[in-house]
Amino acid sequence: MKRVLLGVLSLLYFSVAAGADDKITISVSGSYSMIFLSAGIAQKKGFFKQEGLDADILVMRPATSIAALSSGDIDYTMLTGSVIRAAIAGFPFKVVAGFVNSSPHALLGRPEFKSVKDLKGRTVGVGNFGSATHVLARMIIKHFGIDPDKETRIIALGGDAARLAGLQKGLADAAMTSPPWDFEGKKMGYVILARAYEFLNYPLSGLGVHARKLQQKPGEVKRVIKALIKASRFIRENRNESIQVLAEWGKVPKEHALASYDSTVKVVSMDGTIPGDGLRLLMDESRKETKVAREVSVNEVTDFALLLEAQRELGVKKP
Repeated sequence: MKRVLLGVLSLLYFSVAAGADDKITISVSGSYSMIFLSAGIAQKKGFFKQEGLDADILVMRPATSIAALSSGDIDYTMLTGSVIRAAIAGFPFKVVAGFVNSSPHALLGRPEFKSVKDLKGRTVGVGNFGSATHVLARMIIKHFGIDPDKETRIIALGGDAARLAGLQKGLADAAMTSPPWDFEGKKMGYVILARAYEFLNYPLSGLGVHARKLQQKPGEVKRVIKALIKASRFIRENRNESIQVLAEWGKVPKEHALASYDSTVKVVSMDGTIPGDGLRLLMDESRKETKVAREVSVNEVTDFALLLEAQRELGVKKP
């Protein structure tokens, strides 16, 4: 009898263990936003579950994410730029896929402006010096033949709400904003002079991982990549459902979710690939920030071997 009971208990244990999903943690930054919606869709629509994963998605500051990834307190992060900067600085991290390949940031200006060229001699508000908003503002202004350092005045105003307030108070003539603040600005009568992705690739969201995870659990990493590719494709192909998930996941008004989706969906990757020019741009900016003078190869900060396998298995890339 005792042997029978032990046998039954053993069968029950192994049945439960075999059906259990692997627990993983992934960090995002700021909030549950459109930039990180691939993770939200993978969680809410069951793509992680399909790959045998049980994912917790945590909001963390970039510095906290890097520390937690290093210590093993989280398994993955979606902060592409932070991972690249850390890798260049010597951390054993790799970016293994990309899911938002450029920036939906918009240069919002006063209604009398018709073009970025009208900003010559004007004041432009950004978040913080050295931030993505600062880098993108300078690049857009330069694209239109204006020297951003000599022919404009760039000031740091803080978060999106503060930048919009700066416009209203006359502290700036234009400001870099991210969705849905561009939508709110348009309602106030301001105009979108340019959107960053119209001029350059600037990867914002991808999958970063510690080298030890790649060595010890490559199968798990590949399953995470596959789940996020499925989610990204879902976002591109299912507008209404994606907007609904974003509104619920991000706890934002439906009109904000809609505006964020429409402003960003064009730069959501269909296959996890990161454009080479965007990757190099991030690497160059990261070298400046970390004061690394030597040349850094792409292989030092990325490893796309598992991405290629995932693409082949999903049939989204030719073998």
